[in-house]
Amino acid sequence: MFHLTNISVAYDDKPVLHNISLSIDEGDKVVLIGQSGAGKSTLLRKLYDLQKRQAAFIHQDYALVPQLSTFHNIYMGRLDQHSIFYNAWTLIHPQKRERDEMAPILDALDLTDKQNERVSELSGGQQQRVAVGRALYRNAKIILGDEPVSAIDPQQSDIVLNLLKHHAGTLVLAMHDVELALRHFDRIIGLRNGHIAFNLLRNQVTDAHLTELFNRA
Repeated sequence: MFHLTNISVAYDDKPVLHNISLSIDEGDKVVLIGQSGAGKSTLLRKLYDLQKRQAAFIHQDYALVPQLSTFHNIYMGRLDQHSIFYNAWTLIHPQKRERDEMAPILDALDLTDKQNERVSELSGGQQQRVAVGRALYRNAKIILGDEPVSAIDPQQSDIVLNLLKHHAGTLVLAMHDVELALRHFDRIIGLRNGHIAFNLLRNQVTDAHLTELFNRA
């Protein structure tokens, strides 16, 4: 699905990623870890740019429309699959087909009773689950997520991550919670200062790897 060879990325002439070489095959479930500013978000965005038509992206800031309901924000995951007229009509009169298709996602994310509420009235954790729901509803082959459970409590985080792993053909997430990342993913990529510090299976990641990655004393 992704094959990068010596890729570098800079923003405003400031280097962010340096000579990244990476392969992620179809069906892989991968997590990116590292300190803030290590390049995780930039790498995710680069991967998305390579596979936009096949991917859904969960934004760190959720990227929701606060004036619209939970239903409409999740429906936005398939806006490009319908005509402008159909989308406008659904905005005014949500269709039974979409409600039926969305129901299992709402139920799994504990959002069924929030589907008609404006997302501006939801808590941060609920809004993050709406963003996850939109990615799931898109039914894309690839899901990329930038800190997709950072505002969700630990029990629901496990539920959401299991949902993402089950529904995504290929999954790449950036996470700050290392313990959670190691519990859920078999392949761990550590980023440091824009470089790949390691790309290992979970059982190969040692305390020494993590100490060096996070500059732990």
